[in-house]
Amino acid sequence: KGIERELICPACKELFTHPLILPCQHNVCHKCVKEILLGFDDLVADGGSGSSNQSSPRIRKSSSMDRIDRSSRSASQRRSFGWRGRRRNSLTPRSTLFHCPGCQRDIDLGERGINGLFRNLTLETIVERYRQAARAAIAIMCDFCKPPPQESTKSCMDCSASYCNECFKIHHPWGTVKAQHEYIGPTTNFRPKVLVCPEHEMERVNMYCEICRRPVCHLCKLGGRHANHRVTTMNTAYKTLKEKLSTDIEYLISKESQVKTHIAQVNLLLKETECNSERAKEEASQSFEKLSHVLEEKKTAALRAIETSKNLRLEKLQMQVEEYQGLLENNGLVGYAREVLKETDPSCFVQTAKQLHYRIQKATESLKSFKPAAETTFEAFVVDIAKQEEILGDLSFHSSGLEIPEINEERSRMYNKALISWECPGKTDSADIYVLEYHKLNREEESVTWQKIEVCGKSKVIADLDDDSSYAFRVRGHKGSICSPWSREVILRTPPAPVFSFLFDDKCGYNNEHLQLNPSRTSVESRAGFPLLLGSERLQVGCYTTLDYIIGDTGIVNGKHFWAFHVEAYSYLVKVGVVPSNKIQKLFHNASDITSPRYEQDSGHDSGSEDASFDSSQLCTLVTLGMKKFFIPTTPAAPKDPASRILPLPSCLGICLDCDRGRVGFYDAGRMKCLYECEVDCSGIMYPAFALMGGAAVHLEEAV
Repeated sequence: KGIERELICPACKELFTHPLILPCQHNVCHKCVKEILLGFDDLVADGGSGSSNQSSPRIRKSSSMDRIDRSSRSASQRRSFGWRGRRRNSLTPRSTLFHCPGCQRDIDLGERGINGLFRNLTLETIVERYRQAARAAIAIMCDFCKPPPQESTKSCMDCSASYCNECFKIHHPWGTVKAQHEYIGPTTNFRPKVLVCPEHEMERVNMYCEICRRPVCHLCKLGGRHANHRVTTMNTAYKTLKEKLSTDIEYLISKESQVKTHIAQVNLLLKETECNSERAKEEASQSFEKLSHVLEEKKTAALRAIETSKNLRLEKLQMQVEEYQGLLENNGLVGYAREVLKETDPSCFVQTAKQLHYRIQKATESLKSFKPAAETTFEAFVVDIAKQEEILGDLSFHSSGLEIPEINEERSRMYNKALISWECPGKTDSADIYVLEYHKLNREEESVTWQKIEVCGKSKVIADLDDDSSYAFRVRGHKGSICSPWSREVILRTPPAPVFSFLFDDKCGYNNEHLQLNPSRTSVESRAGFPLLLGSERLQVGCYTTLDYIIGDTGIVNGKHFWAFHVEAYSYLVKVGVVPSNKIQKLFHNASDITSPRYEQDSGHDSGSEDASFDSSQLCTLVTLGMKKFFIPTTPAAPKDPASRILPLPSCLGICLDCDRGRVGFYDAGRMKCLYECEVDCSGIMYPAFALMGGAAVHLEEAV
């Protein structure tokens, strides 16, 4: 009875029937594997009856005796379904991925699927011994007797059937091959005499793969999946594993007193957990009762204020009704005035008529400009609960021990997608799951709607964000029903346009003597070496400098596009920008680029007057970087002070090309801030362009 839990299939919660060993080393019934692979609903539709549901993975565990009864009743039926010795039913699974009910992981069964799994014959034997010990009083009947069948006396392992004495003599005549069959006492567990390879069904397994931890045959080792794996003989593996298992069992037995102590401690923890849970329920109930009491008081006060305002307004309106009723003929004020007009004594009339005339004038004015004495709407009494509703929505168990995660802005980045990474200050009491929320910053929207994502790790990639937009991100951890406070909100901005992907072109104009590309063509490096020295050695005056150009392998025809890259801090001179296709050949033919015409040997002067027309003669639109600086080009709109045109070099730079508007912008890609923008001729196909001189390196930004 104590080992019964080890003999229960994790899928159907019944005693194992023909268990198969999965690659994760868990055991599952053969029938359960088929049901999980093909789908429970299909199995029921094909002929689902009460018997087919008994071992279904959806049926809950029943009593031990019921399991034994069902297993015994269906034992003879299973033999008729083709499970004899090495035979296997033909089954083509829908997928080679199998969700193991033991470890809850998706297991790859390989190309052969269920046919590539071993039967656990040892476990079958243990289950049969357990069944016989539990139901020793129930006899196994002969499979060949005419009704009524007799009790069997022996079972043939070769025929996989049980016989009484008479039937055994009939089906195993003396002097025939069947007389040599192996027979044992009555049983329902017919295991094959030898374990055969599931991939080579006629071959006996005689080796053990130490890499895959499974038995293999010699064909698997010669040309199969285990050709390059380390294997050992079956006898060696048997002795080694049996020795290890025996040693581990002896160790566990020797620690029996310690195990009992732990069991007692766990039992105490169970009781303590029950008590603490009841206490926590009571405290939570009291908290909600306090909150409910506060809400009830607020509700009562609000209803009382509305009722008071209603009574006051009704009183004013009623008085106004009475005043207007007095203006009717023979009623109220008008009736009284008619009676006053009947007075003939002048002095008495004047004495009374003065006050009456004032009231008549006031009533006349009120008729000319009618205004209700009180408002009928109660808009001032509308309770705004939006903020409180949001707070109540976030109401949960907060723990001071659960640390507040912090979004790492250095590791988080916005490019083709958003990569948000966070970390906890300490290592203790980390959360089981994190909730990441984000929303787009929009000044027009009054209310904020957060998008929520549950994350098991400490980073998340978010796609489908709007271009040229700012987003706020926050995260908090959850551990069971406890959650930490929200982290500090971090605002990140998306690129101004969709990300344009390309590699450095290693064919068009690429100078492999001066430039060096990495194998993936995402980085280019320029090194000052002997070619530069040999070129400048011939010159006695002036300055000889070369720019080595390289372009992207993909062009842009229209639309708006953005790409980013890193320039190494040690770089002496780098130019970045765009070049049209009709000027690429001229760009590479001008191998030497003089930094300023004033130093040309044939210019004949040092006036610098030629600098004014230098920009107009450029073949492509480039900006200069180097020595950890970003240089804004000289234009009429640029600052005249040279120092104000020099900016610190950002860690990551970006270029935004808008072919439709004919403009190109250069960005600090970390903050998505535009540093410089100018017009560009986009009449042809535009290519990303880079120029390096001396020691320099450029690395394209890796896509998220």
